Amino acid sequence: MSTIFCGIDWAEGHHDIALVDLDGAQVAKLRISDDSTGYHALMELLTRHGDTAEDPIPVAIETPRGLLVACLRATGRQIYAINPLAAARYRDRASVSRAKSDAADARVLANILRTDRHAHRPLPDDSEAGQAIAVLARAHQDAIWDRQQMINRLRSHLREYYPAALAAFHGPGKPGLDSPRARVILTAAPTPADAAKLTRSQLRALLKRGERPRCGIEAEVERLRIIFRADYLRQLPQVEQALGHQAVALIRQVDAACTSVAQLAVATEEAFLAHPDADIITSFPGLSVLSGARILAEIGDDRERFADARAMKAYAGAAPVTRASGRSHVVVARTVKNQRLASAGHMWAFAALRTQAPRAHYDRRRAGGERHTAALRNLFNKLLGCLYHCLQHRTLFDSDRAFTPPIDLAACAST
Repeated sequence: MSTIFCGIDWAEGHHDIALVDLDGAQVAKLRISDDSTGYHALMELLTRHGDTAEDPIPVAIETPRGLLVACLRATGRQIYAINPLAAARYRDRASVSRAKSDAADARVLANILRTDRHAHRPLPDDSEAGQAIAVLARAHQDAIWDRQQMINRLRSHLREYYPAALAAFHGPGKPGLDSPRARVILTAAPTPADAAKLTRSQLRALLKRGERPRCGIEAEVERLRIIFRADYLRQLPQVEQALGHQAVALIRQVDAACTSVAQLAVATEEAFLAHPDADIITSFPGLSVLSGARILAEIGDDRERFADARAMKAYAGAAPVTRASGRSHVVVARTVKNQRLASAGHMWAFAALRTQAPRAHYDRRRAGGERHTAALRNLFNKLLGCLYHCLQHRTLFDSDRAFTPPIDLAACAST
């Protein structure tokens, strides 16, 4: 058990270090630069105060990421990422004058470990492969969000001058503005005037460059010709030409976003399929390779991270929160949660409805009076508990064991 505790107040250019003992006395302080020199100075300071490989000094810092945190995690020590709001509350315990300094904040972080280490969780000891999957899966999800933002910008821009493009590619049953077909044609004809001039042979060539529609090239050619040659409101010619140049720039950004999504999807799938937990995770109904990678990215592969299944469910926001005070007793959905995991879990539960056992569980919850969102969250809660069990025992998902049919107590009593 360590008798020295370290607090690090990090900044972009430097970090303040404070070491305190069991009595709360500060035994050392140091300001280091944000580079390898500063890191080695920190390690020398820790070594001088009893840091060893068998008993490393724990560290409290207000961020879970960055090069300094990554290097400290590689030493095998416990790193506690303290929420800045929580650290601010602890600061008020140490001083009522509201004085603040970087050195004092580092001392506050060190004292948090000294007094309330049991109330905070260290960063999980995920494997290198698990950390890589987390980076890729989150980057892929961010790229999808960025692509949607670019599509929304393009759609809003086309509404200003090019309603025929929206009629051709945007809406139910249409290929979408991010489809290769739409991007190729809109790049070749960025204005309504250009689109109206496209011949059948030109449209046929463009469709072959983009993607072949299911309805057939000739049918698509005729559909587009009818739309592009219909009567629409138009901007002034020079204004329309200028808006067309802007549309081409936006389409190029959509192209880049679509390429990023595709490349990150391939990298995420490769990294996930090489992980030993991949077979277990993808054995669950509703989980594909990419959605399974998102789940693994958020729960990690450190099996000691969660004390039990209830802790994992609370982390994901699947377990409700009870608020009881006096005569008041309310059970509500959890709002403080891992938003990425909750989002992936919602899609997971929705996709699982295509299989029989999860669908029956969902229908029972709906028949009991729950709304769609609550029933879906309850299904995610059940699936997450099954996932915890399967990962702990290294077993594949078994629908018969996970979704046992409910016992009819009235029928049992009558017999």
